[in-house]
Amino acid sequence: MAAMDMAGPEFTEEDASPIRKVIAKRMLESKLQAPHFYLSVDTDVEKLVQFRSALNEGGARKISFNDIIMKAVALALKNHPECNVSYIDDKIRFYKNINISLAVSVEGGLLTPTVKDCDQKSLSEINGDAAELIEKARSRKLRPRDWMGGTFTISNLGMFGIEEFIAILNPPQAMILAVGAIREVPVADSGKIRIGKRMKMVLSCDHRAVDGATGGLFLSELKEILQDPEAHMQ
Repeated sequence: MAAMDMAGPEFTEEDASPIRKVIAKRMLESKLQAPHFYLSVDTDVEKLVQFRSALNEGGARKISFNDIIMKAVALALKNHPECNVSYIDDKIRFYKNINISLAVSVEGGLLTPTVKDCDQKSLSEINGDAAELIEKARSRKLRPRDWMGGTFTISNLGMFGIEEFIAILNPPQAMILAVGAIREVPVADSGKIRIGKRMKMVLSCDHRAVDGATGGLFLSELKEILQDPEAHMQ
């Protein structure tokens, strides 16, 4: 019998980047300080896909699914201000603005630039602001005003084929939405099987600031908006 190698695997090391150090510190604080709970839904997005296609027919600026999801989140938060909050120093802070942070992958880490006042902006305005911020993030040109002031975060890994995942809260925000890929799946419809389009979303919540019923009502409305965006975004 060969002797057990007690030395362990070979490895190399390098210093963590400044971004990675900040991420490590904030995510550890988030998991240790904020009691997370999670809610998930599987959403019928056939009308969402059709809505986006119609918007982009002949248009110079292409609206993304993220743009529509950001607007839908803003509309749902407007109707559920008890979700647009933070738990800070034993107080619930209710935000008057609805500022959506986007998780953007960059070399060496993750940044969360913020589109301000999404409830008051059109899809084209959200698209323009988001595109500019994402470009700034990837070229390392973000300024503090570009990432500060977020009240809710969206993390979308659908472009990588990820169907479902759970995100860690972006402190001090009380909610973060994890968005998966749009899938074609068999669905039952009036006793028959057909192919439909579905998208999974998982909402992470800070239980210090919101309860399950509160988060459930918000997520239910968000699902309703995304299942018929044209009816809610006129």
